[in-house]
Amino acid sequence: VQLQASGGGLVQAGGSLRLSCAASGRTESIYAMGWFRQAPGKEREYVASIVRGGVTISYLDSVKGRFTISRDNAKNTVYLQMTNLKPEDTAVYYCATTQGSSWDYWGQGTQVTVSS
Repeated sequence: VQLQASGGGLVQAGGSLRLSCAASGRTESIYAMGWFRQAPGKEREYVASIVRGGVTISYLDSVKGRFTISRDNAKNTVYLQMTNLKPEDTAVYYCATTQGSSWDYWGQGTQVTVSS
């Protein structure tokens, strides 16, 4: 599975961005798709994930109510709509996929910078 993320950028606090991640290759093996982020000097952390079919969705507590994950199975693409962005959301965002156990494949990352 290959993942191509896009949509990052520079935005002021309170602004919005939408990240996209398109999967290619053995997409039939994907059980769930997710987003992670890594801020400078910090470990990578889980942000959100969505299971095929979109029934099961989960979020990091600090982004609940501000971020929305969605998935277009026909396009093998996962989105992360981010609203009311805060400076602490600044990080490199990565998409990933899992076949059900570990996160197996990772995209290249896209930078999100939120200015105060």
